[in-house]
Amino acid sequence: MSYAGDKSCKETWHALETDGNAVLVDVRTTREWEIIGVPDLSPIGKEALFVEWQMFPAMDINPDFAGAVDTQLKAMGRDRDTPVYCLCRSGVRSKSAAAALTALGYSQAYNIDSGFEGIPDENGERARINGWQHDGLPWKKG
Repeated sequence: MSYAGDKSCKETWHALETDGNAVLVDVRTTREWEIIGVPDLSPIGKEALFVEWQMFPAMDINPDFAGAVDTQLKAMGRDRDTPVYCLCRSGVRSKSAAAALTALGYSQAYNIDSGFEGIPDENGERARINGWQHDGLPWKKG
């Protein structure tokens, strides 16, 4: 898979904060947004885009993912050189999403390597080792 690279949650926050064009795309499922929560970009005057990479409940790949992101970014006045940061639960699905955007022609599609909740600890609990929530970045219930 080819994409621009992996970024940590804190690196992503910094990029979103300092680059007015940078965009966060949350690629998790509607169920995850509702139950677990979503990044809150309001402190930096931004809003995340929400486009499922895999569609709940069947978890089939969303065949319209790249096109939907492309359409939303164009509506925002952004082009395919826009820095786009893809976020999922743990950094796995977002790699595929970043690769799909790269294949569409995006030059700066990044994967957020630890995701919203991070990897599970030895007890299977998330947000204890890494991830958006663990790093204390703003979030809210969906």
